[in-house]
Amino acid sequence: MLPVLAGALVLQACDKNNDQFYTTADGLEYKIFGQNEKGEYENKGELAPEDSSGAKIGEFVAFHWQIINSEDSVFVDTRNNPPNLPMVIPIMEPTMKGGLESAVMMLSAGDSGVFKMNADTVFANIFRRPLPPHIKAGTDLTFRIKNERVMNQAEAQTYQQELMQRYMEESKVRAEKQIKVDDEKIQEYVKEQNLENVQKTESGVYYVVTEKGKGEKPSPGDEVAVHYKGTRLDGKEFDSSYNNPMSGGEPIRFPIGQQRVIQGWDDAITQLNEGSKAILLIPSPLAYGEQAPSPEIPANSILRFDVELVDVQKQANQ
Repeated sequence: MLPVLAGALVLQACDKNNDQFYTTADGLEYKIFGQNEKGEYENKGELAPEDSSGAKIGEFVAFHWQIINSEDSVFVDTRNNPPNLPMVIPIMEPTMKGGLESAVMMLSAGDSGVFKMNADTVFANIFRRPLPPHIKAGTDLTFRIKNERVMNQAEAQTYQQELMQRYMEESKVRAEKQIKVDDEKIQEYVKEQNLENVQKTESGVYYVVTEKGKGEKPSPGDEVAVHYKGTRLDGKEFDSSYNNPMSGGEPIRFPIGQQRVIQGWDDAITQLNEGSKAILLIPSPLAYGEQAPSPEIPANSILRFDVELVDVQKQANQ
């Protein structure tokens, strides 16, 4: 089982009694905090090598974490980064001495830990990719990990399903709030751009037909070909079918209503006649929502598409 959903913690460790790091025989620097009878976190001190109270190989752990670079900049945080859910992983044999598996195995359910590891080693052996620009070679990374629970495989599967259900419910609530915020911004944009004859789909996509075609409108299941240019509301272009080397400058083809494209496209393209040109203004929940599919499209981005419905292939049974 892979981590349930990507992300990473604000470690709620109370370090009122001891701020000392300890080092394992494998070279892992650590501080482990457990709750006392009052529910306060205290440094558990140096763990005995034979201590086996933590998670064991074959078990599953749900945890939140932060990863902090040498300049105290947090670049991974599961509590504050979408989807704001803990990760669920199986405990396996450590892939390296003093690595993440060893760190997680030192934590009992409810414990919090702070661990230091060499950045070069972590990215080479665990993340298996080059150091990013915000990580300096030869420096340490600090991992803050909170063990939420330890489970067997059956319990982990049930827990993952619960997490997914919770995520879907919370995402729906956030999307309903965001689409209202985006609607106001789109209305302001319409006024600023002096757009006329603006219409709105039932789902919330604004569109302006700038040139009406003479063909039929597509229905769900019909295949369409669409040329497009995508920009943010600040005018920054992020994609275009006209100069996309992957498509050779050809329009994109997809069936309507089968979730092959963002929901805003599925909803708005059906409003256009074949041969039409239009401007689509798509609220973020009907585009990429809380996700950031590329650096050019941040989370919760309202998107503008200038489109041309080049072709409509009706279903045979219509």
